[in-house]
Amino acid sequence: MNLVDSDVYEVILSDRVETKLEDGRVKMRGEGVYRVRMSQAQYRKICGATTTHEWVLLNTFQYLIEEEQFAELPASFDLRDLENKLPGFLSEIRRRVGFSD
Repeated sequence: MNLVDSDVYEVILSDRVETKLEDGRVKMRGEGVYRVRMSQAQYRKICGATTTHEWVLLNTFQYLIEEEQFAELPASFDLRDLENKLPGFLSEIRRRVGFSD
């Protein structure tokens, strides 16, 4: 996971890692690359700035996988869209990162 632009993170997911290097990097199977926008306002709303942006995103992707929402995920999206699309998203991510207001 890397910050690639203002409030935009690139998240690379893989279901399996090969041990051989290919073009100077570890080869991954089933690799998916996602660009996720999380504004500072959204970040503060989710965790009150009590944890890292990366921890919020890690928990978000784990939630999406568990809830079987992952297959419908576009390659680029705004975290705010998930809150609008998935009832209970905000409260669940808050619980996962240990934040309550």
